[in-house]
Amino acid sequence: MQSSLSLDVKQNQDMEEKDDEPPSSYFPFIENSYPPSVSSFINLPNALISSIIPKKTKSKTLPATFVFRKKFFPAISTKQWNDWHWQISNRVCSLEQLKRFIKIFPEEESIFKQLDSKLPVGITPYYMSLLSPDNPEHPLRRTVVPTIHELFKSPEEKDDPLGEEHQSPVPGLVHRYPDRVLFLILDFCSTYCRYCTRSRVVGHGSILPARSRLERAIEYIKNNPAIRDVLISGGDPLTLSDNRLEWLLIRLRQIPHVEIIRIGTKVPAVLPQRITPNLVKMLRKYHPLLMSLHFTHPEECTPEAYRACNMLANAGIPLGSQTVLLKGINDDVLTMKNLMHHLLKMRVRPYYLYQCDLITGSSHFRTSIDKGLEIIQGLRGHTSGYAVPHYVIDAPGGGGKIPLMPDYLMRREGNNLLLKNYEDRIFRYTDTINCC
Repeated sequence: MQSSLSLDVKQNQDMEEKDDEPPSSYFPFIENSYPPSVSSFINLPNALISSIIPKKTKSKTLPATFVFRKKFFPAISTKQWNDWHWQISNRVCSLEQLKRFIKIFPEEESIFKQLDSKLPVGITPYYMSLLSPDNPEHPLRRTVVPTIHELFKSPEEKDDPLGEEHQSPVPGLVHRYPDRVLFLILDFCSTYCRYCTRSRVVGHGSILPARSRLERAIEYIKNNPAIRDVLISGGDPLTLSDNRLEWLLIRLRQIPHVEIIRIGTKVPAVLPQRITPNLVKMLRKYHPLLMSLHFTHPEECTPEAYRACNMLANAGIPLGSQTVLLKGINDDVLTMKNLMHHLLKMRVRPYYLYQCDLITGSSHFRTSIDKGLEIIQGLRGHTSGYAVPHYVIDAPGGGGKIPLMPDYLMRREGNNLLLKNYEDRIFRYTDTINCC
């Protein structure tokens, strides 16, 4: 699959203008607003790091990324590093490649002997630069480097926990809700998350962006006028070339009853170089177009991620975030609040906080429901309302998203409701409407 996607990228290069390093937004990234802990993962004193980084570079990348690039890719120019084709072509996909960049621990190394039928490894050099080289518990590292825990299957876990295959009228299209569909374009991602809901198919070459298959799905949408909202996902649709993605958008925009098109992507977090001036210029032609972005941890909110999100927002694309609650990675109020604040500064509206799905081999990632409710309670009233996402469970078997909230409604006493606020203070509200 990787080689075919690399070939696809090369074949489309002659149809696209090659972009230089993305220009800084006129909403400039503010120095020191990213997590300072990232630079501590570099085996150099911070003072030394600062002394070797040109001043013009400081606002465009993290010290960790700059040092990583100079250490492991000294011959690669800034223009090459910021070419998303180069990033995909040079992904880290094997144990041997990983060992070049980080120290591998036994729980990580042993899984590689049994990965043939599992989700493959794929990490862009950019995202690799954000990982700790010697701490296996580093949050970003745990999300992309596999461990032996993936082989442990709990009784409640399934390969297809959301029942997508039973709600798929044509290959690659999931029709769960009456007025909207999930359109799986391809199964390729530039970086694979180890907790992926679609690990049963992602990265295995089972969902290819063949035009004949896409035409069948488009025809289904065309023949069902109740469908007004199409979510393009995969895999990551932004790993397609501009031309192939635009072909799909044109076809969907030709269907009169399709009002909204959404794109689900993790590209701004793992491959922000993909957000080029040419891409946003193309996307803005197909409004109303929205994007659901996947950010997991504050350390993903780098200068590059800020710049990518600002470019998309400047093109008039509403951005919403979908974050998965992950044990030992983002399952505390402080980390989650930090992430939500970064998202708002990147002009991304925190939308969903997902309970980790019951995917096979994911028990080491899942928290209790109480932990999720605790985080929501720690956010509501303690930060901006815009910074509080909806905490949801995607119901097993295809039941859809079910929101969960802390118990703010205590009980009813006649015409009165007893309500608890964010400080655990009790208030009485007289509800006369339902009594008349």
